[in-house]
Amino acid sequence: MNNEKQSRRSFLRDSAVAGAGASAFTIIKPELVRGAGKERLRAGLIGAGGRGTQASVNLLSGDPAVELVAVADLMPDRLEQCLTQLRNPKYLQSNVGRVAKVTGQSVVDLVGSISQRVKVDGDHAFSGFDAYKRVLASDVDVVLLCAPPGYRPLHLEAAVEAGKHLFVEKPFGTDAVGVRRSMAAVRKSEERKLTLVSGAQRRFQKEYRETIEKIQGGAIGDILAAYAYWIGSPVLQFLGAGWPGPKGKRDPKWSDMVFQNRSWYSFLWICGDQIVEQHMHNIDVCNWVMGTHPERVVASGGAAWRPREEEYGNIYDHLVADFVYPNGVHMLSHCRQYPSGSYENVSELIVGSKGRSNCTNLGVPGMDPYVQEHIEMCRSIRGDGPYINHGTAVAQSTMTCIMGREAAYSGREITWDMVMNSKQDLFPKNLDINASLETPPLPVPGQYKFV
Repeated sequence: MNNEKQSRRSFLRDSAVAGAGASAFTIIKPELVRGAGKERLRAGLIGAGGRGTQASVNLLSGDPAVELVAVADLMPDRLEQCLTQLRNPKYLQSNVGRVAKVTGQSVVDLVGSISQRVKVDGDHAFSGFDAYKRVLASDVDVVLLCAPPGYRPLHLEAAVEAGKHLFVEKPFGTDAVGVRRSMAAVRKSEERKLTLVSGAQRRFQKEYRETIEKIQGGAIGDILAAYAYWIGSPVLQFLGAGWPGPKGKRDPKWSDMVFQNRSWYSFLWICGDQIVEQHMHNIDVCNWVMGTHPERVVASGGAAWRPREEEYGNIYDHLVADFVYPNGVHMLSHCRQYPSGSYENVSELIVGSKGRSNCTNLGVPGMDPYVQEHIEMCRSIRGDGPYINHGTAVAQSTMTCIMGREAAYSGREITWDMVMNSKQDLFPKNLDINASLETPPLPVPGQYKFV
């Protein structure tokens, strides 16, 4: 036990770049953190797709005293694929190289350590809509919420009620009702001193932290404008490797529920559109810099290249928004999905009265932020580091993105108060694997109604 304790602390000391930018989070005394001092943590994963599988590797890479003991996914084949990958040395090697380099470990040793700590037996691999409940009942200390975003409010609420520490992948919902539900769960997690780290990994990226701290300290003068971009190729599950149906098409045997869950990025209720699911990273950075959320927005968008076929769902492929913060500063947000091989730009730009910054140029690189967030999460849980719960900030960034989407869909100016009082609830009322789901048409301004 002494060797294990020393090994863990040595690893954290050598690998973590924690501390820089800690003021971005809520900090309380470590001794008040629920679960402080527990050496070995048991983790559960809810949502075993690509992001959930990678998040598990990131967690196990970041802390040698964590075991993965339970996994859940709606689809049994995705569950099986996740566990197969987590036990495959080649898959693990492809995901741990940067961590091994920073920490001075060999890739072989790190892969061996991770493999030994994947302890999911047949009684703790769950599928179906209620699988998340079974993970929460599996004597786990921390849970990774990585299912598609439409399920996030449901899973977040249940995990907090169960008293679990959390890694919550962004975004925190796809509609106003769901995000307010997540906000309420976050407040309860704060009251219970539960650690909550989100998948907005730039908040744990050393060069972002150092740069934004300097911007907020006046390094580029007064902030005059902000720009956020996510222009790149689309996320289309049915065109990628691992698509289980006919190439590029829906398997006729699938129900609407099965199909939309398998092709979740194309459907509004489960993905939230690109501005919510993907572009939120960049908008969250701008909110972080500004220290608040915008108060109003106008936007436009549409679908230029996405065919009007069911595999492409009912989301836009481009959206431009003009957000205005309470102090009058504008943020231009531009997200666009082009076919592969076209122009790409994923970045942020802050313009000040004395210069400009891309939000990383005033800092230096550190640990892989996808791993760093898990290092700091575990330190927060044990009380080895500052308490972290930035759920409120990331929930507000999610709502910012929904505000922009609704402005583009409706053709109206949408204010923060309007979206915070919106009655939009997209979540299906019948969670049955054979359920029929009507897909609303592509939103048209003037016809689409903001509610």
